[in-house]
Order: sequence, then C-alpha cells, then structure tokens
Amino acid sequence: MPGLDRLAIGLSGLCVVHCLATSVLLALMSAAGGLLLDPHIHEVGLVMAIALGAVALGRGVVRHGEAVPAAVGAFGLGVMAGAMQLPHDGSNGEALWTIVGVALLALGHEMNRRASLRAC
Repeated sequence: MPGLDRLAIGLSGLCVVHCLATSVLLALMSAAGGLLLDPHIHEVGLVMAIALGAVALGRGVVRHGEAVPAAVGAFGLGVMAGAMQLPHDGSNGEALWTIVGVALLALGHEMNRRASLRAC
C-alpha cells in the first residue's frame, strides 16, 4: 500500500510540473502551450488520479482505519475536478486551483502512507 501512495505522490508531482511547464511554455511558445493544454491530457490525468486515489486511499482506510487521509485526498480530487471546469486560458487561476488540488491529494497520500506504516 505505501508503494501505491508513493506512486500517487509521484503522479501529483508530475501534475505540478505539467501545470508549471504549461504556464511557462504558454508564455514562451503558444504552439507548445496549446499542445499541453489539450483537454485529453487533463482528463486522462484526472482519471488516473481518481483510480490511484480510490485504490490506495480506500485500501488505507480498510488497513489502518483512519478516514482523514482519504477525506483530504478526496477533497483534493474535487478541487482538481472543479479546476477542470475553468477556462484553460490562464485568466481564472485554473493552474493555481489544479496545483492546490494536487497538493491536497498528495498530502492525503502522504498521510495515508504514514498511517499505514504506523499500523504495521
């Protein structure tokens, strides 16, 4: 289980890098930025985050009995899903909200990982 949380934290880090790279590349090269702003990338990323979150955080609740990590992670996923509803043009803080959601999700996974280690 801690391995899935580490994988999910790594995916969260990649999401942050993606968001920051998109902003930088959009400022430098609109063509490259347009590629990274493809909605399919965001949709696939969110589906992967939901799947990993459901498995890792759900198994954590069963294993160590603490629901707070799953709640924090679920809230992060909700923030990420909400950010996807904003325009991807940089005008409404979509990247900022995505990063906040990713950070909350990663925090939930880290809390889950630590709770799993304590339960051993």
